[in-house]
Amino acid sequence: MAYRNKVFVSFDGDNDIHYYRLMCAWKQNDRTPFNFHDAHDITQARDTSREESIKRSLLLRLNNSKVFVLLIGEETRYLRKFVLWEMEQALRLELPIIGVNLNGLRARDDERCPPTIRDALALYVSFNAKILQHALEQWPVAHAALKAEGKAGPYYFGEPVYRQLGL
Repeated sequence: MAYRNKVFVSFDGDNDIHYYRLMCAWKQNDRTPFNFHDAHDITQARDTSREESIKRSLLLRLNNSKVFVLLIGEETRYLRKFVLWEMEQALRLELPIIGVNLNGLRARDDERCPPTIRDALALYVSFNAKILQHALEQWPVAHAALKAEGKAGPYYFGEPVYRQLGL
């Protein structure tokens, strides 16, 4: 069994890759506490690879992940190839899901949230290093407790948490 200590970040590669790259920049910046073990560092899949080999590579990354982060942009809900498959695998593997709204909303965005995870046990936050770091630290434990209680559906941090983080 794989040691799960990675964060799998799923995103619209055509429209939202700059947000993923910004997360990687936050991680590299010594002046911010933001950090995560990026599952995408495990293997490389080229755009020219066949779909089966790309999915094999993605599954290896997912199997080594402790949390699934979905960057939710304008087009995310319409993606039908890899992002949809990644969400399905995250649900199958029962990974804690963090939906990150790129438009700044702090709760589930009913217009942009993909139907695949809409009713799943998931935490929704805005795109910001401080709240995302807080979510990465807190949500896996909270997810396990809520799952044990049979809970489902969307969760979010209230205003006091954002205020405490200076947001």
